[in-house]
Amino acid sequence: MKELRFAQNFSLIALNAQDSLHLTTTKKVSLRCMAAAAILEIYLDNGFSRTGEILSFTKQDLGHSSMPSYQEKVLKTLLGKKEVISGTLSHYLTKVLRLSKGHLKEMEQAFAASLEEAQAIEEIPALLGCDLEFVTAGISMKEYRSHPELYTRLIESLRAEILEEGTMTDEAILMLWLLRESSCLYDLFSREELKRVAVQIQQLLEDSALAKQILPITIHKFIETAYKNFLKIKRDVMSTPTGSGLNFIFPVLERSQSIFIETEEIFPNKKDRLRDLKVRIEEKGHDFTVIREGEVPLVKIDNVLYEAVPSATPYYQVAVHGVRLRKYPLSL
Repeated sequence: MKELRFAQNFSLIALNAQDSLHLTTTKKVSLRCMAAAAILEIYLDNGFSRTGEILSFTKQDLGHSSMPSYQEKVLKTLLGKKEVISGTLSHYLTKVLRLSKGHLKEMEQAFAASLEEAQAIEEIPALLGCDLEFVTAGISMKEYRSHPELYTRLIESLRAEILEEGTMTDEAILMLWLLRESSCLYDLFSREELKRVAVQIQQLLEDSALAKQILPITIHKFIETAYKNFLKIKRDVMSTPTGSGLNFIFPVLERSQSIFIETEEIFPNKKDRLRDLKVRIEEKGHDFTVIREGEVPLVKIDNVLYEAVPSATPYYQVAVHGVRLRKYPLSL
């Protein structure tokens, strides 16, 4: 398995557990950030012609054999009918806000193909398809699953570099910005850790020329944000003295569903209930790992942590007992 490039690494995080068939609101945000990651990758590789702070790219520069297909797709879209585009890095990055649904879909295909070729991602039946309502209705769904080992290694490396004291690499600073703009920060850090991330951002704004250039930029659309969630995060995190470093954060986007899975027995004990849940999840092709047992077990399914909460649904003549998978609330 060959080493992934910068934009591929971000895409591995951004696409994990995303609907692979439909252009959801959450995936639009991820795809814009993936396009921005491709621009940043070209910037890191000195792929633009540079005059001071002005970066230029021409149509003649497209098509080099060494250029990844996703880079070519992004640049071709930005060029449009023009022969050359020029502007600051901020100018290039904010152009992703104007990408159409068609362009986003094309970019998704290019990124997904590159990751599939590297055996870094695959399409599997969506976990939401295990929900009783979807099973009853006969609805099938698909989602992306990132390679577990690659995903875990990447996440652990990013967490360490962002949380630990010391100088951050340019790649890490840019990745931090992408994680913030895509709302993935809330998948990787707890509420207490977010306070430390805020301190890190504030320090970077004071000490790093690249951070001063990048961190004030936003590439999300307000209409696509979860405003109520934003108010909660702002109240819990940004009200602290360290919260100022997160002033540019945008609302958390819900990246997974609450999923109800019925169990065979009406009143199963906790061990039988967990065993039955494991069988039902794995028979649908999902990876299942028990992280913590107990009355409310903590499990990892396809790189995402869930609490398995005993539950029952009243929507039938007879109550159906089972387990509700609730995404582990790292940011709560």
